[in-house]
Amino acid sequence: MSKQYLTVTALTKYIKRKFDADPYLERVYLTGEISNYKKRQNHQYFSIKDDHAVIQAVMYKREFSRLKFQLQEGMKILLVGRVNVYEASGNYNIIIEHMEPDGIGALYQAYTDLKDKLAKEGLFSAPKKPLPVFPKKIAIVTSPSGAVIRDIMTTIKRRYPIAQLVLFPTVVQGKDSAPDIIKNLKKINEANEYDVVIIGRGGGSIEDLWSFNEEKVVRQIFSMDVPIISSVGHETDTTLSDLVADVRAATPTAAAELSVPVLADVLQHIQNQKQRLYQVMRSMFAVRQEKLNRLMHSYVFRQPNRIYEAHMLKVDQSTTQLQNEMIKRVTEAQHRYQQTSLQLRNVNPITKIRLLEKELQDIDGDLHVTMKRYLLEKERDMVQLMQSLDFLSPLKIMTRGYSYVTLEDQVVNSIQQIKVGDYVNINLKDGNVRTEINKIEEKKHV
Repeated sequence: MSKQYLTVTALTKYIKRKFDADPYLERVYLTGEISNYKKRQNHQYFSIKDDHAVIQAVMYKREFSRLKFQLQEGMKILLVGRVNVYEASGNYNIIIEHMEPDGIGALYQAYTDLKDKLAKEGLFSAPKKPLPVFPKKIAIVTSPSGAVIRDIMTTIKRRYPIAQLVLFPTVVQGKDSAPDIIKNLKKINEANEYDVVIIGRGGGSIEDLWSFNEEKVVRQIFSMDVPIISSVGHETDTTLSDLVADVRAATPTAAAELSVPVLADVLQHIQNQKQRLYQVMRSMFAVRQEKLNRLMHSYVFRQPNRIYEAHMLKVDQSTTQLQNEMIKRVTEAQHRYQQTSLQLRNVNPITKIRLLEKELQDIDGDLHVTMKRYLLEKERDMVQLMQSLDFLSPLKIMTRGYSYVTLEDQVVNSIQQIKVGDYVNINLKDGNVRTEINKIEEKKHV
């Protein structure tokens, strides 16, 4: 009996059909530890292992994008998938359809990851804006139908009824809640007319409160110019919005109490301050009155002339010093005058003036003689120059029988400038002659 041999492809296809048809392998719930993980652009390929075995895993892009936490090497996970045989290599793997961290939910893991990220950026440790002591206008971001708004309105009306409350009806749960929260917060910020904002909702599961853990919501709260009081969930629930807000309240009622003072307490405080101010002013008045009485009975008012006695003595002393100083200066001036007069008598200025007049006359005579000699020399030089110019004058030369020829106001100095038939001017010393050129002879060079 001959044996039938299968091809590798046929065997692999048979094994794949077995895997695909097995109901136990069609939907597998698996726990293990992530190994050989490196994030890729599209589909993710890594391993799932425990202490004794390893299986290859594939997670397609669509399923991977739905994860609410970050995969990490060595993370323990719970997954749902199906076992598959890859025919080209004959290997089997598990195709993951859903995955969450082992021991904690995916939302909690996402919460922890985002919390760590925002904490590193400093959103939670940034300085908080102080709440106003006496707010005039309060914005409330919550559902219009929940118990939150009723608690807040009741509390503020009881404590501080003069505050104006403005409700911004907001979806606080579900897929549309985060955009709605952000939209209303931006509207409040742009209005620039609110003193404080209360944001919150009642208690619920982490899924119900997840809108207040969304990164966009947290960043919008952080960017607000108005102080924000966050009251999300019960006292044991803590969202990222609570951490980034300026004040966190355990309940909506607590948020309302934090936002406003008690008007009766404020009025009582004002009354107490008024009484205290009155008492202080009365005490100060009594002290001032007593001081005034002492001053009125002092010697200044009883014997006012005593105020001036010491000053009058100083005036007399100063007057005496001034007189002595003036006498001293006058005496010194008289002494200097006598010395100067004596010096002037010893040096007679009339003799010096006469000598200077004689010296001036001599200098004046010398100046006249020198100027006359200088002018004669310049006159003689000018005559010589005029004679030289006269000798060089063209008119002087023309008196000896010379003339010059022009053609159309241009001096002719070559036969190349004229031709037979041209009319030229012959310029003489006493007039011009116009003549026609009948013949031109070129001078022959020897």
